[in-house]
Amino acid sequence: MKKYPSNLKNRRDFVKQSGLAAMGLMTLPSLLGSFRFAASPDVPHFGPAANYTPRIRTAFIRREENYGMRWPGEIYDGEAARKAYIEKIQVAAKELGIQADISSKPIYSLEEGEKWIQAAFEAKTDGLLLVTLDRQEHTWPTVGKAIGHKLPVVVFSPLGSSFTTNTSLYNKKEGAFIASTDDFRQAEFGMKMLKAGAKIRETRYLVIIDGIDEVSEISLEHFGTRLRFVPASHFIDQYQGLMDSKEARELARTCMNHARHIHDVSEEDVINGARSYYAVTRLLEREKADAVTMDCLGVLGPLKISLPCLAWSKLNDSGIPAACEGDLEACLTHCVVQYLFDKPAFQQDPVAETAKGCLIGSHCSCPTKLAGLDTEPEPYSIMHHHGKRDATLKPE
Repeated sequence: MKKYPSNLKNRRDFVKQSGLAAMGLMTLPSLLGSFRFAASPDVPHFGPAANYTPRIRTAFIRREENYGMRWPGEIYDGEAARKAYIEKIQVAAKELGIQADISSKPIYSLEEGEKWIQAAFEAKTDGLLLVTLDRQEHTWPTVGKAIGHKLPVVVFSPLGSSFTTNTSLYNKKEGAFIASTDDFRQAEFGMKMLKAGAKIRETRYLVIIDGIDEVSEISLEHFGTRLRFVPASHFIDQYQGLMDSKEARELARTCMNHARHIHDVSEEDVINGARSYYAVTRLLEREKADAVTMDCLGVLGPLKISLPCLAWSKLNDSGIPAACEGDLEACLTHCVVQYLFDKPAFQQDPVAETAKGCLIGSHCSCPTKLAGLDTEPEPYSIMHHHGKRDATLKPE
């Protein structure tokens, strides 16, 4: 597993423009060490985000001679550095599953830089990766032009190509992430930020609610994420049609066989949770959606239908963001965690424990592949959450 340095600076402002602003998540340095290139789970993904290949444009900025700082005097082989970094960029792009269009020659002037940036914008690229191979002349003014545009920008500045007097002009700008280091893993993480932002924009979230009769769709301002509203009756019809579902019984049996403990939960309770799973996956396929949320308490609370706690756990383990209670903010944070860290997300209600000075997080559903989508599940128990009616998986 790749380990990524935890000193990535100014991530919060960067993710605002790239579509990743979500509850200050990006300020948690402990999460950065978990970045990995995860294998795709063996589950169908139907939505536009699943079928979208993010595109970034990359350019090197330097003068036409060899690059360096001039003072204190070190000069480097610019073409050799460019070739080495091109290879790293191509390897990272392949592992990330993105398209990286690399400029055929370095940007040698501010005018060239302005034309390249405008062309990238007109091509509707998902973001820019700039590699600075110089410190003086047009290099950092070109960076400034890129950051001042409407595209998210990752700047990789190898040691020797910037002082703090260069980076401090731009490191607080929205939509920019500057990595001043020889460690290319930070550039790779920046590339994954660009990918995650593009995926969030392309995501279609299925929002299952009561009180509507027709399917409709809107886009979230700023993020671009599409919300596809589906009447709750559509879910209920699917659920009722799975009364004698063989696949639901098999999923329930698998969940029970792998459980460490089962606390006062009947097989029928688990089967009902599995019915919810297949009811939702059918709607995801029908509506070509990437993720799902439901006003579960409002829709199912008054009915004798199992709430989808177990289903949400299994969906999140499969790499399909599933948020509780129709919570749109939670929808976005689920996407951030899955797209950026290759881990399933979960949400919580905060409970203060004043004697111990700690905060307890509690909710009805939690995934089991907490270490990553490509890892083995954590040991879990099966228990009720909402009274005695809904089975859910509780990692231990």
